Amino acid sequence: MQETIFSFSAERNDGTKINLSQYKGNVILVVNTASKCSFTPQYKGLQALYEKYRDKGFMVLGFPCDQFAHQEPGSDAEIAQFCEVNYGVTFPLMKKIEVNGSGAHPLFVWLRSKAHGVIGDSIKWNFTKFLVSRDGQTVKRFAPTVEPEKLEADIEAFLAK
Repeated sequence: MQETIFSFSAERNDGTKINLSQYKGNVILVVNTASKCSFTPQYKGLQALYEKYRDKGFMVLGFPCDQFAHQEPGSDAEIAQFCEVNYGVTFPLMKKIEVNGSGAHPLFVWLRSKAHGVIGDSIKWNFTKFLVSRDGQTVKRFAPTVEPEKLEADIEAFLAK
């Protein structure tokens, strides 16, 4: 059987383990996030996308990461509170993870193998985005500089399939 995003599990920031198979049939946007990054205001745009498309089968999953210039120093509880208070985030946030190197979360190893960046498969910075199709196999990668609003056409195309 071919591996898909639904083959993976993760831990929510409250410690609850989830299988991504619970999102089968949804288009999923996976983002490595950080609270002290110049791109942190993108949380607002990510939340807006989630609100606009969630009833059509769209999910945003945030994965806080502290691998880039120590821009996510807080605990999982502090991160969740920051995101809720400052950006009204209601989409699922996971436990802080690594996205590169030997300690990289298996989901990000898979995502990087499915959609390479401009210079190889490593993630270069916070707010790299991976859009995954409903079948869990097609992955499109977006650089941190791509604002969430710029993903709407791709999200709509993936939702239409």
